[in-house]
Amino acid sequence: MRRWPEFRQPLFVGAVLLYGAYQLSRWVLHVPLPLVLTSYLADLAALPVLLSLALTAQRRLGNHSPSFVFPDSWLLAAWLFVSVWFEVLLPHFSAQAVADPLDVVAYALGTLAFRRWLNRPT
Repeated sequence: MRRWPEFRQPLFVGAVLLYGAYQLSRWVLHVPLPLVLTSYLADLAALPVLLSLALTAQRRLGNHSPSFVFPDSWLLAAWLFVSVWFEVLLPHFSAQAVADPLDVVAYALGTLAFRRWLNRPT
C-alpha cells in the first residue's frame, strides 16, 4: 500500500502548487497577476486542499477504512461553513475581509472538483 495516497492526487498537488506559486508571487516576487487569479485562485483551491486533509485525517485518525469517502451532506456542510464564515461573518470582524458572492461560487467549484476527483477510495 502506498503511503499517503491522498496527497499524490494530481488535483491536490496542483491546488497546493498553484496556491504556493500565488503566495510566492504576491509576497516575494511581486509579479502582477491577472485580477481573476488574485481574486479567486485561493478560494478555488481552498476546499480541495482542506477536504483532502480532512479526509486523510478521518481515514488515519477516525478509524475509517481507506475506502471511506465523505458523504455529499458533509461536503455541503463544509462548503456552507466556509462560505458563511469567510463571506458573511468575517467581514464584520476584519477590515481586510471583503464579502464577495463570486468567492462562494469558487468554493462551490472547488468542492465539486473534490467530490468528482478526490473523494475516492484509495
